[in-house]
Amino acid sequence: AMTAAMTGHLVLSSLHTNDAPSAVGRLIDMGIEPYLISTTFAGVLAQRLVRLLCPRCKEEYRPPLRAMKNMFPGRAGLEKAVFFRPKGCDNCRGTGYTGRHGIFELLIMNDEIKQRIHDGDNMGGIRRAMQAQGMRSLSESGMELVFRGLTTVEEVSRVAVGNE
Repeated sequence: AMTAAMTGHLVLSSLHTNDAPSAVGRLIDMGIEPYLISTTFAGVLAQRLVRLLCPRCKEEYRPPLRAMKNMFPGRAGLEKAVFFRPKGCDNCRGTGYTGRHGIFELLIMNDEIKQRIHDGDNMGGIRRAMQAQGMRSLSESGMELVFRGLTTVEEVSRVAVGNE
């Protein structure tokens, strides 16, 4: 795949990692030189699926404000935020969930990220640079679904938190 990418071909591949920056580290661990990664990659997309709350039985609740402020530091409007939790009904066979939705994290290989990879920066440094440029993490992508009432904090935590 790297040989094809080096000759200008668009290569789409799959690699199992916890998040987008970890894909770079995994390739380096596999023996790919950082300069090859920094010169051949256009981007890395990480994705996970979260379960969606059943629209027929999801139950509204308001967690303690202090807990919300600890969980979402700096987020405005938490006093008015409405959260939902699974309840269970015939529609969802008692699970509280029906269907799934993707959450995504996209690493775009711009000049700064390429230089960091080439220089051997650690994954934390690469992640911080990505976030400084506006990249949303898997958790942030998932939390948007929480604030839209589509899934739960627990569900996002199950699939995304700790991976970043």
